[in-house]
Amino acid sequence: MRARVALGEVLDWYSEAMIELDAVIARSGQRPTGPRGGVYDNALFTDEVGQLLVYVPVDEPPRHGRVHPVELAAAQLAVTVHCGPHTDIDVTYGALGAWVDAAGLAIVGPVHESYLLGPHNSADPETWRTEIGWPVETVETNDRTESPAAS
Repeated sequence: MRARVALGEVLDWYSEAMIELDAVIARSGQRPTGPRGGVYDNALFTDEVGQLLVYVPVDEPPRHGRVHPVELAAAQLAVTVHCGPHTDIDVTYGALGAWVDAAGLAIVGPVHESYLLGPHNSADPETWRTEIGWPVETVETNDRTESPAAS
């Protein structure tokens, strides 16, 4: 499911979208083949409104109402895992951003989140694990080209 959402409405929209996705997938007789995830437009954080995409991977993506198949483009991601509730996930984002900058990389696309363990797995937020990945590319400098391997 995809929509343009205001920052203050993200949690409510996400909850409703996942309920709808789960219902459509259940009606189709499918089972998830991997962790659910989301792709969040950088404008959401800079302009407080942006495009969101939430998904549940399945073998035969169903199409019903707002639910439609999507294929995520391949990307080189700088990745980290946030452990625990999302109340302080901004700290993990900050640490990843600092690493990206120190590694001489540039963020070139929307952030990807994979919910390895989340509310759909456990009511205990301390057990949640969220993988955060930013699409990155090497930054050209006057002296050299920096890359993760060169850092």
